[in-house]
Amino acid sequence: MRCELCDSSRGDVIVSNAQWRVILVDDANYPGFCRVIWNAHVKEMTDMSDADRGALMQVVWQTEAVVREIMQPHKINLASLGNMVPHVHWHVIPRYTDDAHFPNPVWAAANASAPEVSTVDARRKLLPQLRAAIRAKLNN
Repeated sequence: MRCELCDSSRGDVIVSNAQWRVILVDDANYPGFCRVIWNAHVKEMTDMSDADRGALMQVVWQTEAVVREIMQPHKINLASLGNMVPHVHWHVIPRYTDDAHFPNPVWAAANASAPEVSTVDARRKLLPQLRAAIRAKLNN
């Protein structure tokens, strides 16, 4: 079985190095949704060395900080799920009280209401600034 996260060319890569990469997830409902992926195929966080785990979590925290600063969400969801793809990665998801799933997880059934198209478009317009800020933060 092929692991889609092992292919480092997939996704909108914002910044990467030999150990990890940060991608911008193409999700129309959640502009600013990022994924932090450990490049080596590792199934669980406890399979990683303390140093590698610490390095990965620093990237997660820094990505979260930039998403909060630029996107100004109501809340950030951090999730490390690997049921379908057993490869260590973290989701950094900006959440808003008007988003399609609030207050439930983004993977739950959508609510009947969704934010105005203009609201989502305004958030989408922040993505170039988000990309630049994540690159600046993680390339220092």
